[in-house]
Amino acid sequence: MVVDRDGYNDTSDGTVGLIDSIYYATVTLTTTGYGDITPVTPTARLVNAFLVTPLRIAFLVVLVGTTLEVLANEGRRIMRDTRWRKRMKDHVVVIGYGTKGRAAVQTLLSNGVDRERIVVIDPRAQAVGDAGNDQMAAFHGDATNRTVLRRAEVMTAREVIVTTDRDDSAVLVTLAVRQLNPTAHIVVAVREEDNVPLLRQSGADAVVTSSEAVGRLLGLSAVSPNLGEVMEDLLTYGEGLEVAERPVLGREVGKAPSSVPDRVVSIVRDGKVHRYYDSSVSVLAAGDKLIVVRPAKETPWAERPGADEQDE
Repeated sequence: MVVDRDGYNDTSDGTVGLIDSIYYATVTLTTTGYGDITPVTPTARLVNAFLVTPLRIAFLVVLVGTTLEVLANEGRRIMRDTRWRKRMKDHVVVIGYGTKGRAAVQTLLSNGVDRERIVVIDPRAQAVGDAGNDQMAAFHGDATNRTVLRRAEVMTAREVIVTTDRDDSAVLVTLAVRQLNPTAHIVVAVREEDNVPLLRQSGADAVVTSSEAVGRLLGLSAVSPNLGEVMEDLLTYGEGLEVAERPVLGREVGKAPSSVPDRVVSIVRDGKVHRYYDSSVSVLAAGDKLIVVRPAKETPWAERPGADEQDE
């Protein structure tokens, strides 16, 4: 318009300058068109007809299309969340989808937990996208925010795994989760051993010190490479040896732990863990659970309904 300024007329002073050109371009593209600046020559009118008008239409198409897409995506998300909340109960919430979170999820899946029963919360968009690509429900946000936890239905979760990058965040998340769900089993990963008592006071049922565990594995590998290899085998899923929990079968009741075909490490009785050499569990009882070591090829070890009656 600046080039063809003589082809336009300004009703205020009759002339069109640079500022008038910017103003006219703005009101034209936004379809406002106050009529104070109008094309009066054939050239200016042709420019408006074949250049400005298509640009105006394209602008409207992009604006309306983008708005509809945003509204449609938001509507789909709301409907999906509503359907998901109706059927989600006794699920597992994993807070943090980094290296530790991914390993925890992989272990859950390998031990029979349905992928649809796992929900991920992470403040990083990339991690949320990765969880979505892994076909799991994922929410983007800070888990210290109770609104985010409510969206993930933490109130009805059975297990909550906290794998945040910082110990102070882990404490805040644990406090928030425990307040929303007094009965959930909360497992937390921390870096420093000194923070373990604080996490337990905050409501964590189990606390794993990642730095100390790695340091102990390094020390064992240095003292005895063979021992380090065995420990790494137990920690690596899918090959070699695996540790698992299974119920005592009917035919095993009344027998000593050493008589069981599996390598028994501990016995769980009335919710308390006993070492295999503990005299109080020298004989297995109905309702006990065994912590055993087995070849990885024999996993998963799911409980078999009615196995006790069949084996008796």
